[in-house]
Amino acid sequence: MFLLYNLKRILYKIIGFIKFGPYIEIEGDPRKIKVGNKSYIEKGVQFRVVKGTITIGDNCVIRRGVILSTEGGNIRIGDESTINPYSVIYGDGNTFIGKGVRIAAHSIIVPANHKFKNKDIYIKDQGLTKKGISIMDDVWIGAGVTILDGVKINKGAVVAAGAVVTKEIPEYALTMGIPAKIVDYRK
Repeated sequence: MFLLYNLKRILYKIIGFIKFGPYIEIEGDPRKIKVGNKSYIEKGVQFRVVKGTITIGDNCVIRRGVILSTEGGNIRIGDESTINPYSVIYGDGNTFIGKGVRIAAHSIIVPANHKFKNKDIYIKDQGLTKKGISIMDDVWIGAGVTILDGVKINKGAVVAAGAVVTKEIPEYALTMGIPAKIVDYRK
């Protein structure tokens, strides 16, 4: 067993990729991933660490099928937060997720956006904006929500299922729609 463990570590150093059994898949440097005390990561979670870091606080839950991909930036998840199945979180321009945040299944967080103004140049060649995304404490993100570059979701806000968030959401606001609009506030 000791020999097998060391063989995996050597392979990691050679090819930069290791799959830890059927549970967690890591591409990149696992030393750039920090997981807090009593945090639980289900099988099938994928970590992709490209020129950045992933930090998960204490007492967090990362459910099956979640993808955390730094894409050159950092992803930071606060204590007691939950990322539910098949959500995708990128870190391009940095993603900050506060404490006690709930992110429902199939949500997508993308802190980058393609530039596309020049019709004479392929979109892929025009670069990206990377403003970042901040989700403050005690926020609930419903199922299938998309959060785009440059957004801040302030403390206690709720984003309804299927919404597309394109601008800042105030504290304790209830939002829904495409694009997300305020419909009420938590009392």
